[in-house]
Amino acid sequence: MSNEINRRKLRNAFTRPEVTMLLVLLAFCVFLSFASPYFATSKNLLNVFRQISVYAILAVGQAMIIITGGIDLSVGSLIGWTACVGGVCAQAGWGPGAMLIAILASGALPGFINGVMITKVGLPPFIATMGMLSIANGCALIITKGFPIHYEGTWLSQIGGGYLGIVPISVLITVVIVAIGYILSKYTVFGRNLYAIGNNERAAVLSGIQVKTVKVAAYTITGVLAGVCGIVQIGLLSGADASYGKGAELDIIAAAVIGGVSMSGGEGNILGVLVGAAIMGVLRNAFVLLGVSGYAQIVTLGVVIIAAVSIDCLRRREK
Repeated sequence: MSNEINRRKLRNAFTRPEVTMLLVLLAFCVFLSFASPYFATSKNLLNVFRQISVYAILAVGQAMIIITGGIDLSVGSLIGWTACVGGVCAQAGWGPGAMLIAILASGALPGFINGVMITKVGLPPFIATMGMLSIANGCALIITKGFPIHYEGTWLSQIGGGYLGIVPISVLITVVIVAIGYILSKYTVFGRNLYAIGNNERAAVLSGIQVKTVKVAAYTITGVLAGVCGIVQIGLLSGADASYGKGAELDIIAAAVIGGVSMSGGEGNILGVLVGAAIMGVLRNAFVLLGVSGYAQIVTLGVVIIAAVSIDCLRRREK
């Protein structure tokens, strides 16, 4: 009897989407190790980890939103917006502490507005966040006048460009954020409310859950995480530009869905998001190492996103 239970647990573990994607990631890494002599080098792997960090940080917030049944298309532009706010503050002579607060606040505010437009005004998440995408990008261009801003390094820039030993600090911050996101979603009332809303919003309202407050909080958290990514980009590239993060929203949504977060809401694991982000980061790196053309990259990413969502739909239909 116990052997049968153990076999069932093992079978269930391997059928979980995040475990399946982890096996796909490992197989992909093995393939790239043979396909390119540069993939497994320490320098390249560090670059991959840094790239993964941006996807993973924002995918944590995106996962929370998708779990509630929503979506945020503005996250890519918010990276550029928050980075430009930091650059402008640096030019004005602000200290790194004040810059940190300004960057995080400039991410939290659009996220909060997204949540309010969706919950109070009643706009569909797609429309509200698509509008914010354009607003954030336009504001970034206005405050920078369309020119890149060069940034003199401070302790704040170490978040994106510094190391602790041989490990990039941005990677360590990513691990901390993913861990906090996992604990928040799995072991807190807020996390349980996210899943309850995504499974049945009407039932969540009747059970006394403050649905609007939870949704606004999810979008605001995502905005703050966009600010963290803005700080990472400032440190990594030693400057700020409105183009930072442009188009990244598709990669971030794909990372969440590949990691097992259902587009229908109510299902997903924050740890799986890290696997999804790793796949997207490795895929981007593979494009460079294998010399894939820019046009083919666009096609491939589109296929990956469609495949991830299709697998999610098929899996839910089987259930």
